[in-house]
Amino acid sequence: MVEKTDQAAGMTRLGTLTGIASRDEQLVEVNDHLWVSKDISDSILVTTPEGNVVINSGMPGNGDQHRQRFHEVSEQPVEYLVITQCHGDHFGGVHEIRDARTRVITQEKFEECREYWRILDDFYKRRSGKLWGSVLGTRGDVKNIIREVTPDITFRDDYTLELGGRRLELYAVSGGESEDGIIVWLPQDRTVITGNLFGPVFANMPNLYTIRGDKIRSARRFIKSLDFVAALQPEVIVTGHEVIRGGSQIQESLAKLRGAVVYVHDYTIDGMQAGKDVQTLMREVSLPEALQVGQAHGKLAWCVRAIWEEYAGWFHYDATTSLYGVPAASVSADITELAGGADALALRAERYLDQKQPLEALHLINIALQAEPENRRALQGKIAAHRQLLEASGGENFSEVMWLKSEIESAEAQLD
Repeated sequence: MVEKTDQAAGMTRLGTLTGIASRDEQLVEVNDHLWVSKDISDSILVTTPEGNVVINSGMPGNGDQHRQRFHEVSEQPVEYLVITQCHGDHFGGVHEIRDARTRVITQEKFEECREYWRILDDFYKRRSGKLWGSVLGTRGDVKNIIREVTPDITFRDDYTLELGGRRLELYAVSGGESEDGIIVWLPQDRTVITGNLFGPVFANMPNLYTIRGDKIRSARRFIKSLDFVAALQPEVIVTGHEVIRGGSQIQESLAKLRGAVVYVHDYTIDGMQAGKDVQTLMREVSLPEALQVGQAHGKLAWCVRAIWEEYAGWFHYDATTSLYGVPAASVSADITELAGGADALALRAERYLDQKQPLEALHLINIALQAEPENRRALQGKIAAHRQLLEASGGENFSEVMWLKSEIESAEAQLD
């Protein structure tokens, strides 16, 4: 189990990542030619005597602030701007930071990945708004201010920049949050800039599936990308959110994280081979003591399901109805009527709540609310169940916490 102090630290990080916590340092010096400008995902400056390189540009609408901060340390023009993945918080400020001479560099799948996001824009906006709207506020509504980017330079596997006596090696890594992922290696500094390859919190379980909705991310690709970073033997890692120093500490953290991901991957495959269902594997998964890592971003049970569905898809050989478009909710009214009404189901759910079994309670409450969406007893039970889940979670996983809170808020709004 993760200690309570770590869980509290995780929620403090959530506040920092979303910009709701105060920051003492908006511009962080890594060394005399490498600077980090803080954002939901940071923008990074590499200075040289012959011009500068910017890596990522932060959220839409934040480019000017990054440009101003960087001018505090260097007035050299931005010769190159590298985008490490296609998410809006990585390229949102490009148009404010770039000059006429600036060349934008991406991995070759960048535009394909952007198209994937554009065609699902409204879908993602609804989901992200429910999950993160309470902390992002107006910063989450970027649809009307986001400006798409056409790269000047793309590459498949690797690309090298030589500027002002400084060498930057760009490598494609598809095991992170997007298939167009890039890391930037500065061999003279033994520093690697990883963007969101490792997510928002270093050395935590990867988020192989975000409940916001996205393509499932491959555990095997993540391990391959992690191995690539480890083989560089960096002394410093600059992620999209943190600066981690110390070669031996970094290697230990990467080895432990690798072991944890391999363990969950193999545990899932072995369970599938043995004929266990995915829910059983999700309930029973746990890491050995030596491989305990945080779950602020990715959650063990969700990783199990992501690995299962990466390999075997969504049909789990459990019910014929899964093959058709008629949901279980279509007979909720019948079940509710046979049970004696929504109040009767909510009353039975209260027994489970008394026994601290909120998920069993929610199965009954969901049926009741599908039949009678405004039933007060069921809504009160829904709130109580989600509060029990929130307490049991310890506040560790960002997405889980925000989902549970959003469900409590929506039920409270219905009651009001």
